[in-house]
Amino acid sequence: MKLFTQLFYDIDQTTKTNAKVAALRKYFQQASSKDILYAIALLTGNKPKRPVKTSELKAWAAELAGVPSWLFDDSYYVVGDLAETIALLLPPATSTKDYALHAIILELGKLYAAPEEQKKEVILSYWHSMNQTELFIFNKLITGNFRIGLSKQLVVKALAQYLEKEETAIAHQLMGKWDPKKETIDSLFTQDVTTKFYQPYPFYLAYPLEAEIQTLGDINDWIIEPKLDGIRGQLIVRDNSLFVWSRGEDLLTDKFPEFESLQKILPQGSVIDGEIIPFKEGMFLDFNAMQTRIGRKNISKKNLTEVPLIMVCYDLLEWQGEDIRNRPITERRNLLISLLETHDVKDKLLLSKALPFENWEQVSEFRNNAREQMCEGVMLKRKDSPYETGRRRGNWWKWKTVPMTIDGVLIYAQSGSGRRANLFTDYTFAVWDGEGKLLPFAKAYSGLTDKEIFAVDNWVKRNTIEKFGPVRSVTPYQVFEIAFEGIAESPRHKSGIALRFPRILRWRKDKKASEANTIDDLKDWLKINKQ
Repeated sequence: MKLFTQLFYDIDQTTKTNAKVAALRKYFQQASSKDILYAIALLTGNKPKRPVKTSELKAWAAELAGVPSWLFDDSYYVVGDLAETIALLLPPATSTKDYALHAIILELGKLYAAPEEQKKEVILSYWHSMNQTELFIFNKLITGNFRIGLSKQLVVKALAQYLEKEETAIAHQLMGKWDPKKETIDSLFTQDVTTKFYQPYPFYLAYPLEAEIQTLGDINDWIIEPKLDGIRGQLIVRDNSLFVWSRGEDLLTDKFPEFESLQKILPQGSVIDGEIIPFKEGMFLDFNAMQTRIGRKNISKKNLTEVPLIMVCYDLLEWQGEDIRNRPITERRNLLISLLETHDVKDKLLLSKALPFENWEQVSEFRNNAREQMCEGVMLKRKDSPYETGRRRGNWWKWKTVPMTIDGVLIYAQSGSGRRANLFTDYTFAVWDGEGKLLPFAKAYSGLTDKEIFAVDNWVKRNTIEKFGPVRSVTPYQVFEIAFEGIAESPRHKSGIALRFPRILRWRKDKKASEANTIDDLKDWLKINKQ
């Protein structure tokens, strides 16, 4: 545990990529093979389930620290992080022990079904034998909030250097759900990928286009497709089995029974990359329709009828069992077209359109009016590009349409967590209803600079009307422009409307609260979005 704790702090205290990779490589060289497996799982988002309730942890920590519950809660409010609060309040250990990371996680795993007294005994035994820095990391594990300033790509890079292998091979081996209890370093990283027939390929992600579109050169060098708003996924047919994986590496096969028959229709050794979209009567439905399917444990016949799904196919990654990602996209696309044309998949798989633009001005016009085409913008793919790993610049770009915007009045502010625990950074915004009252419509916490965050925090503290725990209602004075990607009716929200990906675009210091938008303006966006 001491090695893993040191790794956490080495990574947390630097912003330099090379320093983070070096810290990871050092850990891999010093830790046991079992600890390495569990560390990789944690660092790539494969976290164990929380074995203990938050309420239990609070009660045990307050008891051990000898503080009343109200003082613990006040401390938690100030610190903003439960794991750190407990680490700060607990008395120092009289003696410490260096536990193996894998042993801790395995023992915590046994607590899920254990009685409360057994859970308490195990947790307190760790609390009594760790120093404060180790306690913080341990508490992160048991609260289920373990996060670190590290991308999966850096873990892959460090592992590739440590194991002396190609990064693409390491990235592929880490795809999907794997269990550190059932793997060894050898089984995870030395087996041929084809022996793991269920495993997806690492997704290739496009960079947002920020330069002028004309800088891409000759338009004839590019394949241009609509950017669709669905669930990016890979459909795999291997070993007489079918798997559907999301970009987030969730296995979603059971969520999409529409695709079951493809197991027998598509050739073995086929992997298709595409977007799963609600599609009915020849038209795409909006993402809100998709959400009615995603959230259900059991898919009924009614769900299948009301919101049928289709995969819009972008790319062919594996053909007849061969990894063809290094071939140019034009070649992969031709094979994909042949595959779709020669197999009965028309009601399940649809080829992504290559839009026939003659110049960049036409592309720009399409992008500006993308919502009318039920898409988010355009994807631009260089015709000679291979299918790479992760987010790369140069060959694939996404150019999204301008977001929808609305001016809202700040009415509530809540303190953040972690490094923002003492700042009001989470905001609720309102628009005017038809009776001169403010109606809350969205929450947002991103979009402001650090300087603006401090300024808003200072203003909130000086203009608080009421306090509700960590939330403060404020004088309705400040106006902010809120950007969002989608809008839908929602009976669960007071405004009757739900926004998708709301964020602060800018602080409108030039506007009075009375000049903010109205609920009717939001409803106008709703009408436009439905067209």
